[in-house]
Amino acid sequence: MKKKLLLDKKGKAVHEAKDIAMYDDPEQLKKILNKLTWKILLLLSEKDMYPMEIARKLEVHEQIVYYHIRKLLKAGAISLVKEEDKKGALAKYYRPTFPAFGVELPFGYQKVAVPLPSVLDTNLKRFLSPTLGTDGIFDGKIVVGSPTPHGPFKTVARDGHYAAYLAFFLGGFVRFPDEFVIKLDVDVKAEKEEKENLILVGGPGTNLLTQEINDYLPIRFNMTPSKHGFLFGGLVSSKTKNMYTEDDVGVVAKIANPWDKEKRIILLAGNKAVGTKACVLALVKFWKQTLKNYGEEPFATVIRGLDLDGDGKVDSVEVLE
Repeated sequence: MKKKLLLDKKGKAVHEAKDIAMYDDPEQLKKILNKLTWKILLLLSEKDMYPMEIARKLEVHEQIVYYHIRKLLKAGAISLVKEEDKKGALAKYYRPTFPAFGVELPFGYQKVAVPLPSVLDTNLKRFLSPTLGTDGIFDGKIVVGSPTPHGPFKTVARDGHYAAYLAFFLGGFVRFPDEFVIKLDVDVKAEKEEKENLILVGGPGTNLLTQEINDYLPIRFNMTPSKHGFLFGGLVSSKTKNMYTEDDVGVVAKIANPWDKEKRIILLAGNKAVGTKACVLALVKFWKQTLKNYGEEPFATVIRGLDLDGDGKVDSVEVLE
């Protein structure tokens, strides 16, 4: 019996997948295709149960259930998960080993244009959670800096378009709701939508929300107060005390939302626009190395953009800490 991945295309932008046990011996599959055996499997898919409980539920003799349980065990379709004492007798609880079973003929594979890291990589899925939602619909807002002069320095954001690249990436895992999920920082503040799951794109010079969460970051931007607002002096790590002032350096971080501790904020922000681009690339294309140390939250890692092909544009990254 082999384990494979069963992919179900739910729509243009989202797919669901689950493990499927593939039998190469028809005799093994026959053991689970009996009508009563299938009813037992369906019951066990709802919760762990023991034979007497199953017999009462299906209104059949307990010995008949034991017979089918033995068949399912022999076929590898169920497994024993726990044992409990029930009025002096040992009750054995079972559950299905796989959520799907099937046979496979040796042809028919097709290429599918769907990125599967969200299905295959637990670390990436945990990092993006809870923005992935529980129903396959994106739960949160992607916030970029306003392209018009705003904030204490009346800056103009030049990194908001990187959110489009990020959205293409996320679209491989979830559907987007009917309302626009990409918002300007000034609109989020005006509409008081801070109490949501947020993905912030852009540093504190261009994104007002990044300014406001800076003190909560393990690796934060050096913001010195002045009569005109703040002066920015690169990134400072609270762990290593290192300072990073290069334009192509940024931080990928995840913290609890300070406006609502049940929500989360993911930050992709650079010292300059090129640093923000590096952070977006780090998550979209190089998430394995970017998240290799992701565990407890709050989490932050320093990213440097690299130009490997020498065309003057960032196309790769390295993790500095």
